[in-house]
Amino acid sequence: MNELVSIIMPSYNTDSYIKESIDSVISQTYTNWELLIVDDCSCDNTSDIVAEYNDQRIKYFRNSINLGAAVSRNVALQKASGKWIAFLDSDDLWMPDKLDKQIRFMKKNKCYFSYTQYKEIDTNGRETGILVSGPKKITKRGMLCYCWPGCLTVMYDADIIGLIQIEDIKKNNDYAMWLKVSSKSDCVLMNECLAKYRRGREGSVSTHGYFSMIKWHYRLFRNAEKQSIFNSLFNTCKNILFGILKKVFYVKGE
Repeated sequence: MNELVSIIMPSYNTDSYIKESIDSVISQTYTNWELLIVDDCSCDNTSDIVAEYNDQRIKYFRNSINLGAAVSRNVALQKASGKWIAFLDSDDLWMPDKLDKQIRFMKKNKCYFSYTQYKEIDTNGRETGILVSGPKKITKRGMLCYCWPGCLTVMYDADIIGLIQIEDIKKNNDYAMWLKVSSKSDCVLMNECLAKYRRGREGSVSTHGYFSMIKWHYRLFRNAEKQSIFNSLFNTCKNILFGILKKVFYVKGE
């Protein structure tokens, strides 16, 4: 239980939230981690906030121009040294025992790709009463149906999965990543809430309409997965259906 965890954190103009996100990493009971922050040319005070931390485990990189979250995640993954790869966006939060519990779960169950439940919070950090879960096991076929894992909850074993790099797509780049990882290992649910997802921040996926989401899903399958037009449309339609099913079965009010 002393293997290095590399935490991937892309950031763009989140100076209102990134300190709280970094603090949730520093508060982890599992202490052998590196936090790789890739600032996508923010024009706010993000760099000043990160500079306040005197912790060698925090590694800050800044893109010279705005490249998008997909490229920023790729950069961080190229620089990662850990056996375990975890993801935390710069406005989301972890419970203090997130890393410790998830690594123990993966070792005990001999799985290489896992995710957990998460709670939703609003832009002010208040819990909304929504708890999000998902299927107990997700195969590649199941992942094509829908992006079940919350990005902030995912962890995988880099020794087994290897280096993951995704296409430069502007949205759904986390989904593109899970599709690649699920080609190498099923994704297993740790049925416990270990993270908090901030919903409603300006510019986040949760603020966009359904038409935009449908367009991004089609581009994901067509451009990132290199599927035919027919298969891209088919999988986009499946995502709409399974998105409704997720809300029915896996999104609960507390």
